[in-house]
Amino acid sequence: QVQLVESGGGLVQAGGSLRLSCAASGRTSSPYVMGWFRQTPGREREFVAGISSSGASTSYADNLKGRFTISRDNAKNTVYLQMNSLKPEDTAVYYCAARRAWGAVAETSTSYAYWGRGTQVTVST
Repeated sequence: QVQLVESGGGLVQAGGSLRLSCAASGRTSSPYVMGWFRQTPGREREFVAGISSSGASTSYADNLKGRFTISRDNAKNTVYLQMNSLKPEDTAVYYCAARRAWGAVAETSTSYAYWGRGTQVTVST
């Protein structure tokens, strides 16, 4: 089992940047595909980005390509989400998720067994 803790959220003006971090602890010796999702009240959790266990493969929601970048440092058991050119519609709670697997990134929330508690990102106009 793995535990996930997100950090780095906050309030930022439109056009600004934030970098979210997700620190994993527990059985981190196993390979994990990692993902970032976000959710706003009344809406389903949506896929933001994902990265394979080695970091060689990444995937992004189509509407976020070019602005968001996912990366990982396996030596630190940490995954990052760099968010640039933020827009008010990026306001959401951002969740880190882990899926114990090799191979391709999964883009559906049901594919992930482990979740952090989330970090709030608020983008003001």
